[in-house]
Amino acid sequence: MLIYLLIVVTFQSWIDPFVIVLALPFALAGIVWMLFVTGTTLSVPALTGAIMCMGVATANSILVISFARERLAAGRNSVQAVMEAGSTRFRPVLMTALAMIIGMAPMALEPGQNAPLGRAVIGGLIFATCATLFFVPLVFSLVHARDHLKAPTGAMAAARPI
Repeated sequence: MLIYLLIVVTFQSWIDPFVIVLALPFALAGIVWMLFVTGTTLSVPALTGAIMCMGVATANSILVISFARERLAAGRNSVQAVMEAGSTRFRPVLMTALAMIIGMAPMALEPGQNAPLGRAVIGGLIFATCATLFFVPLVFSLVHARDHLKAPTGAMAAARPI
């Protein structure tokens, strides 16, 4: 909830932060899945990893959605905006997630008290990255599809009286 409210202030919108936060349930699912598959119990390090994962997942979603908003402002329709955002921001999102996953791999593989942290981050980021690159843009395009239909364009906008 705190993440959502901070993004609302930043984006000055109620809808786009909701779309951004849609990647977080996927991250939670990935965390639970990874902890279950590895037989790791939920602990303070695992919760710390969940917080780290939420931060990275949110940052990646913001990266994609902010670019899509720029494309909408430039006159593209919602589908074109998310396609450009997805293709342009694919590499940065993937590089951020992979850097975090590769960095956490040694911690997750060796037995120790910090292994749950690494495992939670890895599982959460795998799911959240997929959601950020595919699900979040899909929802953004659906939410903003009606906005483009209502906005007057071209000669109709110029002929409309004020």
